[in-house]
Amino acid sequence: MKKISIILVVVVLLGVGAYFLVQSFSDNAGVARDPGVATSTPLGGTQTGGTPSKQGESVIGTSVEGRDITAYQYGTGDTELLFVGGIHGGYEWNTVLVAYDLMDYLKANPDVIPGNVKVTVIPVLNPDGLNKVVGTAGRFAQADVPSSEEKVISGRFNANTVDLNRNFDCDWQSAAKWQNKNVSGGSEAFSEPESKALKNYVEAHKLGAAVVWYSAAGGVFSSNCHNGVLPETRTITNKYASASGYPAYENFNFYEITGDMVNWLAKNNIPAISVLLTTHEDVEWAKNQEGIEALLKYYAK
Repeated sequence: MKKISIILVVVVLLGVGAYFLVQSFSDNAGVARDPGVATSTPLGGTQTGGTPSKQGESVIGTSVEGRDITAYQYGTGDTELLFVGGIHGGYEWNTVLVAYDLMDYLKANPDVIPGNVKVTVIPVLNPDGLNKVVGTAGRFAQADVPSSEEKVISGRFNANTVDLNRNFDCDWQSAAKWQNKNVSGGSEAFSEPESKALKNYVEAHKLGAAVVWYSAAGGVFSSNCHNGVLPETRTITNKYASASGYPAYENFNFYEITGDMVNWLAKNNIPAISVLLTTHEDVEWAKNQEGIEALLKYYAK
């Protein structure tokens, strides 16, 4: 009987142990499947569970026709460098592609971003204008660009036929000029949702500097809004120009412009430059890569 009792006790203990072991596995499996645990995939990184990434993307606003305007972040430093393409939509489609080339480059080469720097890229500020020309507001190929010059030019404006680079608060005028053509600057400064989205983003972030791509003149242009060129603006103009091979200009004086975005940035004491690609067809990534790398090295601490 004594042996039988001992055997029964051992069996009971083994059964209890097995029960708690099964429960432990069950609980852990439940946590792994719990849909309430947040997961995120940072740009250029791997999936992480439960911890929000400091890198990624955010929708900063929507266009007239409701398309998202998205900002993509790379790096986690306190000095934010902003790069913007596609303010003139499908008319300057090559500025969108150079912005996407930058995104691909940063994703493939995260080590080029200094530890104290964060790079933000807004590849398409005018998604409606881009969509009108290439049929999408996102990634596209050069082969998607139609041969019709009239079609391409029509994509310069947003869906309200406003030139967004005439809608910012530096010398703003409703009746604006583009070369020798009359264009709309909007009903007031920041009347358009696209320019307002950029304004809100800038005011919510402390930018170290900004680079805006346009085409086509082939040069790097400093910004100012009747307050002179900021010393930092002059410095980054020369660094980008020297590295890229583009000529540097103190200001854009080919014709009078009103409501310009980079000049509004200068009005708010933000160092900002316009980089104008040489033609409307070439992306010139190699040149711009050199200019971008020069800025990243300059802002490294």
